Amino acid sequence: MNKISTKLAASFIISFLIMDTLLMVYLHQTITHARVDEELDRLWKTGSNHRNVLEDNYTETTLQHIILMERDGERDVAILDAAGNVLQHSLENEEILVPYLTKIKEERPTEDMIMPVDWEKSPYLVSVHPYEVQGNSGSLVMLQSTAPIHQLVSQLNVHFILAGGGSIIILFVVYMLLSKWLTRPLIRMKEATEQISEGFFDVDLPNLSNDELGELATSIRKLSNDLSRVKRERNEFLASVSHEMGTPLTYLIGYAKVAQRTELDDSERFKYLSIIEEEAERLKTLVKNLMDLAQMDEMTFSVMKTEFSSARFIHDIVQLVQPAFDMKGIVLLHEAGDNFPLVADRMRLEQIILNLLDNALHYSDSGTSVTVRAFQDKKQAVLQVEDNGCGIPVENQQHIFEKLYRVEKSRSRSFGGAGLGLAIVKELTEAHGGTIEVQSELGKGSTFTIRL
Repeated sequence: MNKISTKLAASFIISFLIMDTLLMVYLHQTITHARVDEELDRLWKTGSNHRNVLEDNYTETTLQHIILMERDGERDVAILDAAGNVLQHSLENEEILVPYLTKIKEERPTEDMIMPVDWEKSPYLVSVHPYEVQGNSGSLVMLQSTAPIHQLVSQLNVHFILAGGGSIIILFVVYMLLSKWLTRPLIRMKEATEQISEGFFDVDLPNLSNDELGELATSIRKLSNDLSRVKRERNEFLASVSHEMGTPLTYLIGYAKVAQRTELDDSERFKYLSIIEEEAERLKTLVKNLMDLAQMDEMTFSVMKTEFSSARFIHDIVQLVQPAFDMKGIVLLHEAGDNFPLVADRMRLEQIILNLLDNALHYSDSGTSVTVRAFQDKKQAVLQVEDNGCGIPVENQQHIFEKLYRVEKSRSRSFGGAGLGLAIVKELTEAHGGTIEVQSELGKGSTFTIRL
């Protein structure tokens, strides 16, 4: 299995070696060419000086003096006549001049020139300097040995090989340090994710520096906390659903058995069948609400917005729920204000308001009032449901929109509901891009405000 440390090291080493090799090749060529140019420049200047001396005083003594100056050194000199014949030279063997004499005779140079030779293959760099004095003419040929250049190249090769080897050793040391510094926290995070996948969410990760690794560790810790919270909420949700569904099912089974008794008269049997019908309706509503929440969580429901009258919308809802409020003796008021257009999914918005009114109906006493309002606040459409019911304690207000949360913990039949209505209201409001908030005082009532 290829580890990230190996891949990191391989990429780093290969990249560095390529860069190092290119740099060494560049430096090698630059230094070598600089040395060759330096030798050619010296050769040119020396040859020009000898030619000038020869032209100023062309005598046998001068010729011998020039030959003597270059004998037993790195340079050699040969003096030719007009026909290209060697008059004098400082070479140990005149045969060395043969290949160069042939080119000189062919080209017959009239001015100073450097003969084009490959210094890597040729033993000499050669410059030619024509002279003409007192009826005598010819060429002065300077020869510079390429041995010093080859020696320099050999030394450069040795130094560059040593430098390359040292670089590789340093790279491996850096690799070991990087492996411990970079990959160790990655391995810790890998182990943490494996623990999370196995259901152990209490992971311990080091506090790294403020870089990508630190951000990754923070994200993993946040993921662990979120998954732990989701698991806890799921277990609580399942327990609550089991309890909520178990209660009506218990009533259904119990009263069904009672209704089957032969000694009951028709009125008593009808009473128990009515209770069975009521509990069946509660169970049906619970299942429907659970299905709605599941669709919202999976984003499989859609919000189809249209434009409609706010006054007409409030009027239709009041007409729909008025009988239920009349039966309980609660006054239902509505304040539509100036009629303005609402842009929303009418069916979903109606579901929101009906859920809020249903809560107000359940938690308000006879003789109180419930008010439905619709008005505009700047560019927002505001819908309110205000009641004079029992109110909500301050410590519970931030939880009332959670699924299956109920302020009244006994879950008795007298209060009804399963703690799903306000969760649905919040999900539907946010699906519209709106917000919902509650203002409540214990014993005085509550006001739910929706802004779209």
